[in-house]
Amino acid sequence: MQQTTLWTALITPFLPDESIDFATLSQLAKEQAAAGNGILLLGSTGEALAMTQDEQQAIVRHVCDMSLSVPLMVGVGGFQLQQQLQWLDFLKDYPVDALLLPVPLYAKPGATSQRKWFSSLLDASNWPCMIYNVPSRTGVALDEQVLGQLAEHTNTWAVKEASGSADIFSRYYHSAPSLEFFCGDDGLLVDFIAKGACGLVSVAANAWPEATARYVRQSLDLASDANQSEPSFKTLWQQAGNSLFCAANPIPVKALMKRQGRIASAELRPPLYSEELQELTPLLEADDAVTQWVANI
Repeated sequence: MQQTTLWTALITPFLPDESIDFATLSQLAKEQAAAGNGILLLGSTGEALAMTQDEQQAIVRHVCDMSLSVPLMVGVGGFQLQQQLQWLDFLKDYPVDALLLPVPLYAKPGATSQRKWFSSLLDASNWPCMIYNVPSRTGVALDEQVLGQLAEHTNTWAVKEASGSADIFSRYYHSAPSLEFFCGDDGLLVDFIAKGACGLVSVAANAWPEATARYVRQSLDLASDANQSEPSFKTLWQQAGNSLFCAANPIPVKALMKRQGRIASAELRPPLYSEELQELTPLLEADDAVTQWVANI
């Protein structure tokens, strides 16, 4: 698989009638490829669970048919194992490079259940798999000992860690040091790199594809210099990352991208509604700050 230090958790653009806007999806995917960013389809940012299986399959077909020059990862979500195994069977016919496997949502599985769930998917996979810890969405954290066990599976490649804590990240990192670890929170990248992260799975890169790629490169370059102090851009990107979570993701990033003129509609799928976002000021301030930062590089 082609290596990348930045995966963009791509939004799914919708038309005002909530149907998928495939023309805009093509444009967004091309922008990510032009920036050299890997593309993650059908993650939580892509509102995957709000779509039908036919729609999910249509998105995979559409992006794969584009034959982009960057790696493609596809999310595996939900908590119905047979349905997910059927999803893996569908993906076998497409040039996918990796899978994202989150802890099952809603059911709050314990260690034994997590191990059996992930093992079933890893055994069925034809691809390198990134294990995803995001307790704020799934309701339960990835078990550290289970991660250590999963690291021994030949199909386990990486971890996306989105606990929101550098200390928690560090515990996972030390439980499975053979794996590649990616930060799952845009604003925490610098802190996570200091603890061992090798890259970022990003929401921000939807709004700022090239700027986020520079942010990742500079963060990694500076971390390799033992004499380098904390980077001056850390606070800027913390604030930018926080602005994208002033309401449930992806409500803010879609609103910003509409203001940028990069999507025609900020439409969402229920249970998310755009009215949840009351104030655009933090997003517009972040956009100005990122634009200024890039101009001064």
